[in-house]
Amino acid sequence: MDEAISQKLEAFFTHYKEQKYKKGEILLRADEDPTGVYYLNNGSVKIYGISRKGDEIVLNIYKPISFFPMSWAMNGTVNKYYYEAVTDVVVWRAPREAVITFIKSNPDVLYDLMSRIYHGIDGILMRMNYLMAGSARMRLLNEIFIQAQRFGIVNKKNGSVELTMSEKDLAASSGMTRETVSREMKILKEKNLVTVGQNTILVRDIDRLEQEIMNDF
Repeated sequence: MDEAISQKLEAFFTHYKEQKYKKGEILLRADEDPTGVYYLNNGSVKIYGISRKGDEIVLNIYKPISFFPMSWAMNGTVNKYYYEAVTDVVVWRAPREAVITFIKSNPDVLYDLMSRIYHGIDGILMRMNYLMAGSARMRLLNEIFIQAQRFGIVNKKNGSVELTMSEKDLAASSGMTRETVSREMKILKEKNLVTVGQNTILVRDIDRLEQEIMNDF
């Protein structure tokens, strides 16, 4: 994000009360009418739904700098999802009307928002592509690749990428069962594509992972 836009957002939202949430706390519940737009300054927040079987399906993870729920703010869409702190987070919550007025008055902020929305849509389309046409292996490879691109910590010396997530997290974000993820991860480990630690996944070579996806598609 452009530094000038970041400063504009911070200057606007920090006029309102700062709120802090501990890891695991719910910021917003499904079918709960939001009381404002959250500006995420520190930490990460996941948005998820609950399947008929009671499984958690992670749809997205917000990281700084983000503000949500914008569909509700701009379109009046009923909120159907949970927003939960993945880490300890710091947010500011501004009134909906004030946020809309701010965005309309700042075309550069609106442009940046639209740019990020379309970037997110690209990721959603990629995920849909593999969900509709791919095997469990393909779905998992794609999910790891998307997560590595968005949240991975790159080791510049060897090109590996470290993710702070578990197999349980992967199951929730990919829509697969824990058992399926464990089975497919075992194959990836045997091929030396990933190394799994306690709540961490190390992608040993992100380029090789991408090539594996392309070869299987």
